Amino acid sequence: MATKHEQILQHILTLDIGHKISVRQIAKALNVSEGTAYRAIKEAENQGIVSTIERVGTIRIERKKKENFERLTFAEVINIVDGQVLGGRKGLHKTLNKFVIGAMQLDAMMRYTEAGSLLIVGNRVKAHQLALSEGAAVLITGGFDTTDEIKQLADEKQLPLMSTSYDTFTVAAMINRAIYDQLIKKEIVFVGDIYTPYDKSFYLYTKDHLQRWYELNDQSKHTRFPVVDEKERVMGMVTSKDIIGKDVSLPVEKVMTKNPIMVQEKTSLAYVAHMMVWEGIEVVPVVNPSQKLQGIVSRQDVLKALQQVQRQPQVGETIEDIVSRNLQPAGNDGTSFQVQVMPQMTNQLGTLSNGVFTALMTEASSRLLLHHKKGELVVESLTVYFLKPVPIESILLIKPTLMEAGRIYAKIDIEVYNGRKMVGKGLLMAQLIDR
Repeated sequence: MATKHEQILQHILTLDIGHKISVRQIAKALNVSEGTAYRAIKEAENQGIVSTIERVGTIRIERKKKENFERLTFAEVINIVDGQVLGGRKGLHKTLNKFVIGAMQLDAMMRYTEAGSLLIVGNRVKAHQLALSEGAAVLITGGFDTTDEIKQLADEKQLPLMSTSYDTFTVAAMINRAIYDQLIKKEIVFVGDIYTPYDKSFYLYTKDHLQRWYELNDQSKHTRFPVVDEKERVMGMVTSKDIIGKDVSLPVEKVMTKNPIMVQEKTSLAYVAHMMVWEGIEVVPVVNPSQKLQGIVSRQDVLKALQQVQRQPQVGETIEDIVSRNLQPAGNDGTSFQVQVMPQMTNQLGTLSNGVFTALMTEASSRLLLHHKKGELVVESLTVYFLKPVPIESILLIKPTLMEAGRIYAKIDIEVYNGRKMVGKGLLMAQLIDR
């Protein structure tokens, strides 16, 4: 039997794309309290199946596919440009393929305006009409309005007709920035991207006897399994260590480890990797907000994903990407590195920022460990001394030295030189993810 929360989510999924949703309406339709309805709508928003837009309300939207991440819906555009909807409200869930700035003659403008695009234009009523007729949405800049006929046309075509007080250039810059931010987010890997789903996972029930562990072990060659109750909520984990020497007729719940660490699909890969190293865990159950088993994520899944992330071409660059791309080997021994200080790496004074300084030290240490075939590092602590400011365009030499290394930890001393002068020094302690 599904919980009220799950019933509401199922109900929302059955609604048409573009359908308006309210707490009161959901509470009345499913005979639940408004508090329960509100929590379920918030969860639906987290799952990307509804979107709340200021001055419009909450509407059912299509869940974005990963490959469409760089596309924005018109609903998101409204939020970005702090705009209002003048017409075509039912089309807010649609995604725009490209945007066109209407700063040219009308016939030239129409050559670029096609179905699925967004025309950004001032108070040119004829352009509004032609764009909507071509199947394009319209964003009117400068706070201008348009005629009632145009608003009616937008409603008929179900194409958003929007208005914003910003000028055309500012709006284009804001939308560009939002697309760039989406591309950076696209590079962040979540558990939902890498885990083994429920139908391919092996698990035990609390009432199963230990004999069942041996059967699953034969089938899968795994030694760790989640334990679920009759509603398939995760109650514990059982490993070979828990059952060794125990009577095979004992129920699993007698020997399992209770309250295991669990993650959800929205948990980031970085967090899971960190946790698996820290806690020494091989397998983590993936659950929904009701703790119902969705699948499992293993250390192998995490390592494979980490390696793929490193090979991915970066579309939107973060500071770490800039550091990684510009840090080059200094010599052939793989133990020292050099980098030129670029404008993106500096603070308001035009010197190397402290954040980039630490990122350079961490990246150099990571490469040193890979050179020594020690695996991936997870930083535990980093003590840094900034001895001298580093001006823009300086060429830095970074020398990490492996002081101590065990199977699961490493201690690295780092020296940073600008020419012959030492400009920084650090001591990094790290846990290792063994390969």
